[in-house]
Amino acid sequence: MTTTPCTSDFLAAIATEGTARAAFAALHAQIEKTVGAKIFTMTENVPEKNASRRLYTSHPVEYPTSALKPNKPGETDWTDCVITHHNTYVANDLATIDTVFPDAPLIDSLGCQSVINLPIIIGGQVIGTLNILHEAGWYTPERVAATEALRLQATTAMLLSLALDAKEAA
Repeated sequence: MTTTPCTSDFLAAIATEGTARAAFAALHAQIEKTVGAKIFTMTENVPEKNASRRLYTSHPVEYPTSALKPNKPGETDWTDCVITHHNTYVANDLATIDTVFPDAPLIDSLGCQSVINLPIIIGGQVIGTLNILHEAGWYTPERVAATEALRLQATTAMLLSLALDAKEAA
């Protein structure tokens, strides 16, 4: 198997540090190099509460980890697209973001007017999402494809996080 420098950095972070934070930070670095991100987060889907919980964030003040964010099935295009149909959600302007995210003014204040949310799917269920935001119009078809090409790393980081959480709880 041939690995790119970004993939090698990601694997090295897992092999040497073995923490979810290191895996998420390495994935964040890959996103920065390949797609670009002004904001990067990873969230865990919490279906029993119809919510998501932030596991990693590039902006801990504005978007802290652990807080629950509601996912309301059938109420937004985002939930239908990502949670119900398991598709990548892309919005390239603030008006579209405003229709699905109540924090659109905060997103705008951070210089972001576009978003991509990549569902992480295991066993037919969305276990979480990779979320990146940037300036208006940023998520071209090429950048969406580059993000989707990182699904394996995102899934690996998410599984590491969930496994470590389960180990700590035991």
